[in-house]
Amino acid sequence: MDGQFLNLTRENLEKEHLCCAISDKKHQAGVCAKKEWLQERIGEGHIFRKLDAKGKVFIEYAPLETAWVPILGENYLYIYCLWVAGSYSGKGYGKALMQHCIQDAKQQGKAGVCILSSKKKKPFLSDKKFLFPFGFRLADTAGEDYELMALPFGEALPRFTEQAKRMKIDRDELTIYYSPQCPYILNCVTQVQEYCGKQSIPLALISVDSLEKAKSLPCVFNNWAAFYHGDFFTHHPLNETLLKKMLEKNL
Repeated sequence: MDGQFLNLTRENLEKEHLCCAISDKKHQAGVCAKKEWLQERIGEGHIFRKLDAKGKVFIEYAPLETAWVPILGENYLYIYCLWVAGSYSGKGYGKALMQHCIQDAKQQGKAGVCILSSKKKKPFLSDKKFLFPFGFRLADTAGEDYELMALPFGEALPRFTEQAKRMKIDRDELTIYYSPQCPYILNCVTQVQEYCGKQSIPLALISVDSLEKAKSLPCVFNNWAAFYHGDFFTHHPLNETLLKKMLEKNL
């Protein structure tokens, strides 16, 4: 494994790329929104650590108390995303990034590390097969598929909020909660809005723009959550094509 890692800081944030959206011009508005969001989060202990190369290799984590997810726990770190893609896969980068996060948690005197996963592998969520060798175990569940995995250094475990476990809302129209945490989100919002407009599909877009809103959400959430007829149906960011398929096939 070659290459050096670096952390994004308030000083280098503008000049460094966000490697998950390294070359997609259609996502540049989302990149700008993400960087603005990061400028505020870095002061809270938020870490974005990436390979110093033009590749999609990074981990992003934060103190659970200030992480924009409906998860509670005392003194944990929460991993938003760990991504190694393309030619960088299979070279030990993912393991190195996870080990760095775990070591960072121990050095900070944290109670452990946690991450959102699922019973069966889902896109945009970490695979439990990757997590088990580090010592992660099931801490809590929400709905039929979603699992909170934790690596505790003591006895205490994190948990989903009771509100998050509802996985239901009192709205009938297509309802999407979203945050700027992921640079792909704004383009997805635009595509969904345009498609629903063309098809006369009632749509409610709810911006999760504060920690308080994120902690009180009625479902699992990493940066996106979609409901239809009151039921949660995906955490997967939707473009026009995916939304059309899901509406036709599943709803």
